[in-house]
Amino acid sequence: MAGPALPTLRDGAVTLRPIRVRDARALERELLDNRAWLRRWEATHPAGSSTLDTRASIRNLLAHARAGSAIPFLIEESGELVGQLNVSSITYGSVSSATIGYWVVQRAAGRGITPTAVALATDHCFFELGLHRMEICIRPENAASLRVVEKLGFRYEGLRRRYIHIDGDWRDHFCFALVVEEVRGGVLRRWREGRVPAEAARISPDDRAAAAYPLQPGR
Repeated sequence: MAGPALPTLRDGAVTLRPIRVRDARALERELLDNRAWLRRWEATHPAGSSTLDTRASIRNLLAHARAGSAIPFLIEESGELVGQLNVSSITYGSVSSATIGYWVVQRAAGRGITPTAVALATDHCFFELGLHRMEICIRPENAASLRVVEKLGFRYEGLRRRYIHIDGDWRDHFCFALVVEEVRGGVLRRWREGRVPAEAARISPDDRAAAAYPLQPGR
C-alpha cells in the first residue's frame, strides 16, 4: 500500500519539499563541500562498508516513503538547497510515533533554519498525519542540534547508550520527545510566540556526567 502524498511545507523563506532522484547531484555536491562539517554526525554502517551513493540513498528513502514509514525532505532557504530532514520510523495505531533526523550545510547554521524545519515537520506529523509522539536523538557532543531541541522545547527523556552507529562507532545519544498534547497550537507557533518551557530540554546532570564517559564493550 502506497504511503500518503509527500507534502511541501513552508514558513517564510524556509521550505521543506519532497526529495527527488534528480536532486542527487546537487545533494552530493553539498555533502562533499560540507564533509568536514558533517562527518562527525553521519550515520555509518557497522560493517565499515559505507560509501557516498546519493542516488541510491534517495531511492531507498523514497521506497520507505511509498511504504508509508518515512517522509524524506530537502530543506531550502529562498529556493537554495541547505540541508535535509527525514521523518522516519513512522508507526500508527497504538504507538503513533515517528523520529526526526536532520542536517544543514555550515553556511546555514545559526540562522533559525533548522528549528523552523523541525517545527514544520513536527506540526505536519501531529496535525495532518495524526501522530501522537515525535522523537529526536542527538549525540551529546552535537551542541548545534542540542540548541534546536532547546529552542523548540522538546522534552528530555534520557540517555541511550551506544544507540546509533555514527562516524565509525556506536555512539551514545540524548533522547528528546514531544507528544501532541504538549503543543495543541503547534510547535512552530509556540516557538514564535515565545511560549517554549525554559527547562523542557534540560539534560540531567547524571546523564551529562555519564555521557562524558562513553560505555565501552565488555572484554
